[in-house]
Amino acid sequence: MRPSCFQRSVSVVCMLMTLLVCAHSAAAAESFAKKPAKYVFLFIGDGMGLPQKQATEAFTGRQLVLDSFPVHGITTTPAANRFIVDSAAAATAMSTGQLTDVGMIGMAPDKTKVKTIAEMAREKGMKVGIVSSVSIDHATPAAFYAHEESRNLYHYIDHALASSGFDYFAGGGIKDPAGKRKGVEPRGNAMDAIKNAGYKVVTDRDEFLKLNRKDGKVFAYNSWLQDSGALPYAMDSRPGKDITLAEFTAKGIDLLDNSKGFFMMVEGGKIDWACHANDAKAAIMDTVAFDEAVAEAVRFYKKHPEETLIVVTGDHECGGMTLGFAGTAYESDFDVLKKQYVSFQYFADDVLKLFKKEHQGSLAFNDLKPTITHYFGLQFAGDHADPMYVQPHELAQLQDAFVKSVAGDSMKLNDPVSVNLYGGYDPLIVTITHLLNNKAGLAWTSFSHTAVPVGTTAVGRGADLFGGSYHQTAIAKKIMTAMGVKPHVYVAAN
Repeated sequence: MRPSCFQRSVSVVCMLMTLLVCAHSAAAAESFAKKPAKYVFLFIGDGMGLPQKQATEAFTGRQLVLDSFPVHGITTTPAANRFIVDSAAAATAMSTGQLTDVGMIGMAPDKTKVKTIAEMAREKGMKVGIVSSVSIDHATPAAFYAHEESRNLYHYIDHALASSGFDYFAGGGIKDPAGKRKGVEPRGNAMDAIKNAGYKVVTDRDEFLKLNRKDGKVFAYNSWLQDSGALPYAMDSRPGKDITLAEFTAKGIDLLDNSKGFFMMVEGGKIDWACHANDAKAAIMDTVAFDEAVAEAVRFYKKHPEETLIVVTGDHECGGMTLGFAGTAYESDFDVLKKQYVSFQYFADDVLKLFKKEHQGSLAFNDLKPTITHYFGLQFAGDHADPMYVQPHELAQLQDAFVKSVAGDSMKLNDPVSVNLYGGYDPLIVTITHLLNNKAGLAWTSFSHTAVPVGTTAVGRGADLFGGSYHQTAIAKKIMTAMGVKPHVYVAAN
């Protein structure tokens, strides 16, 4: 069948558009080759989808700094072998431009090692910094300096950190320096290797604040690592004692600034962890902390607007957060969340654990009610019209969860119903946060990641590259272009 005039016209238009795009891309590449972005920031909000950002803005009553940028894009996240990505494959996509399988770090699905944009920056003579609120060998930060077939090979990743040659690592600690985890052949103590590679290791806040460029390469982490080698949740952080993500970022800028420029990746990793546990307040406060880190980069950008690129994105959404709940119809009340004073993790580790110890042999839900009211604001007496009042059906849920919680290991919670209800977390704490979130007009569909697209924003030199809709592999290639590197997936040196 001969094509119609309309079809021929459409074909011609498509060809012209393709030629225009290619011509524009070639012109852009030539422009950046002559004048690349000198200072490049990539901020990754782990688990930070569009709902997490919108919830944070609704809670704080202000626009996030990261959403004030002039360029906005929509980014899809599927991995090579699964529709719903994990942080390893997502970070590898954004660090190398390579679509890969879940769990893989800095590798293609066939286990070919691929070069990261951080390694490319180092080759250009730029300094490099990697910052995260979770352990610095976790999936997202690791994907910028390590090449392993499994994100769980922390010991090998820790040694990759030591041999990376990068200038600044900061935030959380390392998880397997001695190589004690199953399936690992010890290569010697990784912390010793890090020190022998010339890194100054700092954990004291005062000493950290005094760091300067004369100190050379630095590995700094907070003295209190709350869970799995990570910084405390922002809402649990101790002012004046703990180092914040923003402070780690600001210090990195100060240490890395030099005549040849720098690349810095900063991850807000505990947004994801809070969403896995369905704790909206913890997720929101860590999003605020992440945004404060972005603000530090913006301050630097304002001094170097023609030379600086800032890109902010998420690696995936987590928890299936919904901004709306059937029980409140169209109503939302984010002030409800202001009644919560600690994260689910702090409540589990420091409150509920102590309660169980003090009431051993006589555990009763009524004894715990004042504690729940104190930390989460839920009311068990008073005005029944108060949104914080625990209704009879909600009380029944809490009492049932309490029984399962205090039973501990004696009760199996891995059956399909329990997994759907609690996701492997403490039944009582999940029920508390679910009730509180529902009263605020929030809900959750999962304890895991989702395939919901994320938002990407950008400002500065090369920001226009980040508009439109694209897969997260394009983020690496767009950053390559801005850095004056031909956008391509490159094989890494062994």
